[in-house]
Amino acid sequence: MGGDFVGLVSQAGTVVQLVLVVLVVASVVSWALIVQKWRALRGAAEDSEAFLDAYREQPLEAVFEVARDLDRSPLAVVFLSGCEAMNRIARGEGQQSPQELGPAQHRSLAKAIQWAASRERQHNDRGLTFLATVGSSAPFIGLFGTVVGIINTFQGIGLAGNASLAVVGPGMAEALIATAVGLLAAIPASAAYNVFAAWVEEANVEGEIFAVELAEDLAQLGLGGAPATPGHSE
Repeated sequence: MGGDFVGLVSQAGTVVQLVLVVLVVASVVSWALIVQKWRALRGAAEDSEAFLDAYREQPLEAVFEVARDLDRSPLAVVFLSGCEAMNRIARGEGQQSPQELGPAQHRSLAKAIQWAASRERQHNDRGLTFLATVGSSAPFIGLFGTVVGIINTFQGIGLAGNASLAVVGPGMAEALIATAVGLLAAIPASAAYNVFAAWVEEANVEGEIFAVELAEDLAQLGLGGAPATPGHSE
């Protein structure tokens, strides 16, 4: 079977071979991206779960240290960004402590946290566009190769003046290989995109909720309702 496949590909026209190369490259990149994305999302989910446990049960100073060790979690990254923004705003206003921040500074802090959450959403979405593109376009690219192959086959029939199965069969097989390879590239990419898109959407919603909660919790520092921001040594 493998030898027959290689033989058919080697006998195919130049355009069909180029189509097959494009599809094979797209498939290889898709599989590499699928593996990388699955590992990244799984790691992020594990770290986010551990971070949320610490955030809900420990004081902010302890949470800060935990977040630094859980950098795969988008929530931990947003938390660290929020703490950094809080300290930066306090120093910019000449405050000795984040507890002295006023309403205007709290609004700036909330915006900084939202921007950090937005960056993490963009990070989560990376790679999905490529998978969606391969999943939707690979069958059509394969079909294009098939159409070109069929055209070449009919041209060969016209030159040979013979339409027997022995003449038509190999050419049709060469043409249909492009469609088969297109489907082989598209199906895993499309399935992975659907799974990852749902996973990413869940993570993004969780991130949006946490960003609002974090902004509210850090705002309590200005009301004296919590200790100073973690990592603030002034």
